[in-house]
Amino acid sequence: MIAVHEIAANTVVHAGGAGILRIWRDGLSLVCEITDDGRIRDPLAGRHPDAPHDDSGHGLRIAHELCDLVQLRSGPWGTTVRLHMLAG
Repeated sequence: MIAVHEIAANTVVHAGGAGILRIWRDGLSLVCEITDDGRIRDPLAGRHPDAPHDDSGHGLRIAHELCDLVQLRSGPWGTTVRLHMLAG
């Protein structure tokens, strides 16, 4: 729930406030996908250590720490983030 909230908050703050949330089960995993019109230029977003005095920009890093797998796709069409968590 925290990881989904962080990614949804990124949609509100950085991508104009509108997006689509989809949730489904895939085998033993729960998958939450958030798609919006924003673009992420850094393919390693969320994988860099935080700077000592950063007050924001932690959502993707938190998602990477909490989820079993985070998939990030971004291009001219927008951004899709899929969060995979083993259920059970």
